[in-house]
Amino acid sequence: MAHARSRVGLLAVLVAATFALVGIHAQPAGAAPNTDDEGGTATLREQLETASKGYIVAQDTLAKSKKEQQRLQTQLVQFEQDLVAKQQVIGELANVAYQRGRLGPISAMLNASTPEGFMDRASALDTLAESEDKKLRDLLDARDNANNTKLALDNQVREQQKQVQVMAARKKQAENALANSGGGASSDGPSGSGAATASQGPSGSGGCSVKDPTGTGGCITPRLLHAYKETKEAGFTRYVYCWRSGGSGEHPKGRACDWSSAASGFGKVSTGGDRDYGDRLANFYIKNASALGVLYVIWFRRIWLPSSGWKSYSGSGSPSAEHTDHVHLSVT
Repeated sequence: MAHARSRVGLLAVLVAATFALVGIHAQPAGAAPNTDDEGGTATLREQLETASKGYIVAQDTLAKSKKEQQRLQTQLVQFEQDLVAKQQVIGELANVAYQRGRLGPISAMLNASTPEGFMDRASALDTLAESEDKKLRDLLDARDNANNTKLALDNQVREQQKQVQVMAARKKQAENALANSGGGASSDGPSGSGAATASQGPSGSGGCSVKDPTGTGGCITPRLLHAYKETKEAGFTRYVYCWRSGGSGEHPKGRACDWSSAASGFGKVSTGGDRDYGDRLANFYIKNASALGVLYVIWFRRIWLPSSGWKSYSGSGSPSAEHTDHVHLSVT
């Protein structure tokens, strides 16, 4: 019997080695089936995708607008300081002209006693006129710059108000879609505190253009690949698969990964340390939502949306559909 167990163990080692040599991703016994297990309906997921993407775009636009507003505000302060200084110089010139009386160019030159003096006076008057003219132009430029910057600031404020309204509308769209599907109630969940910090990912998804590192034979987007690598780097190394051909969710688009919360794979409701592992992983995605381009996270009958936080999210009843055995990540 011991000899038989030894042969079985040796066979298992050889099979694992064969998988490694040919590059096949050996799935654990409880691996999730190749089915549409993102929960909800195709219509619901489409609405959530549209709402979340719209919210994220508006949020990014708002952040850029606020940054531009800050830059313009700093610029306006400098222009107004320049304006005060230039107005002071113009005031001093006007005061001197008033006190001394301004000689006309012809009379000033006629008071010269020699031809050379006449030419020197003419040159000096030209230089003085150019200097005063430049100061006046500088003053007018400073005023124009300040006025233009104020107008640009007003435009930024209007842009921000517009984006806030868009974000509110997208938030309502997502929550209405969840409510119509029988979910959407506010739910407690990991807040995002205490998780590792991820590096900033690529600005665009880039399409399903890179090989799926989880061995599915499919492709994923560069943004998802970045999220995958950052997740591994943060210490979450349990079984994961990303692309699959079937279903109407993000997996066929190469924009989603399912991370098993149990070391043994999918299939059982997570408890104890496995539940904690899933909580910490969801936590990681929430904290780094902006850097990783998170569209939404699904975990333990809940969905986290950038617009609304944690909401209840129902599945079909199996651990995979209810996401009690894995954390689902979708990216933009």
